[in-house]
Amino acid sequence: MTTLSLRWNETVGDSTRKQSRVVTAVLWTLQILSAAMFLFAGALKLTSAPLMVQEFGVIGLGQWFRYLTGGIEVASAVLLLIPALAAYGAAALAVTMVGAIITHLFVIGGSPAIPIVLLGATATIAWVRGIGSTIERVTTSSRIFS
Repeated sequence: MTTLSLRWNETVGDSTRKQSRVVTAVLWTLQILSAAMFLFAGALKLTSAPLMVQEFGVIGLGQWFRYLTGGIEVASAVLLLIPALAAYGAAALAVTMVGAIITHLFVIGGSPAIPIVLLGATATIAWVRGIGSTIERVTTSSRIFS
């Protein structure tokens, strides 16, 4: 019986490790793709691309807001690539995407599809790297003491 339970535990452990590797690979892919998108979008804003200047002119808050948004996007994109800081970058980008969705729906028009997808990606990264990993650490440490 002990041998059977030991083998079952080894199988479960192997399965969990494989699943963990897949989740890690998917998460890193999501982080790298999101970082690339936000670096590109932020660079367009910071370099005064005509489309961005026009779009922020329609928003009506002034061009300073374009620089602020571009700065948030670039800085947060870099944070996405640093595991210890990825949750913070993702959270800042998620809030930024909520603003982008509202702006598309009520101010400038157009489809909010891309901001919605990016909100999903950044919220997922924030959850898994931030809150989700905190829950895992608490659960793991409680198993050590039990």
